[in-house]
Amino acid sequence: MNQKLALKQLKILDKYGKSMRLAAEKWSNEFQTLISIILSARTKDETTIKVGTALFKKYGTAKKLSKAKLKEIEKIIKPVNFYKNKSKNIINCAKILVKNYKSKIPESFDELLKLPGVGRKTANVFLAEKGKDAIGVDTHVSYISQKLGWTKNKNPHKIEKDLEALFPKKYWNKINETLVRFGKTYTSRKEKDWILGEIKK
Repeated sequence: MNQKLALKQLKILDKYGKSMRLAAEKWSNEFQTLISIILSARTKDETTIKVGTALFKKYGTAKKLSKAKLKEIEKIIKPVNFYKNKSKNIINCAKILVKNYKSKIPESFDELLKLPGVGRKTANVFLAEKGKDAIGVDTHVSYISQKLGWTKNKNPHKIEKDLEALFPKKYWNKINETLVRFGKTYTSRKEKDWILGEIKK
């Protein structure tokens, strides 16, 4: 894949995507940003934002969430997928942040991966939201990258490495949000594939 063409395609995708708030955006602090990204896995951004807003009214800091009762958190975040597992993860995540990091979110990728509920995608989306050079590979990024020929891989880690090799670093933190907005704007697979086919030409 030609880098110049890929950059042109990325800019076109950016114009096609509607302006909308994503799950990682516009929270009061970094803790809320990280927790909302954990909650957003396999869940619509709209649902995550609504649930996150309700959760952070009562548990807006790591210290408060670390002392929460599991059943109460389960009740609040029930609309998100895998809410039982995520409830355990976010409470344990908060406990570790309080104990080991003085409630501050680590900015190191490897340190982020040590937190419950944080995998490569979550860590990268968080870092990208902070303006760091990182590419979070979710289902939208995976699908669109394959369709446009940016990668031949289906494994998220390999896709991440392919995109890092293809795009200059300054574009990395824009890739996830651009592709997610495009993917959420065109929910019909047929319409999405037609537009991607036109962009690929």
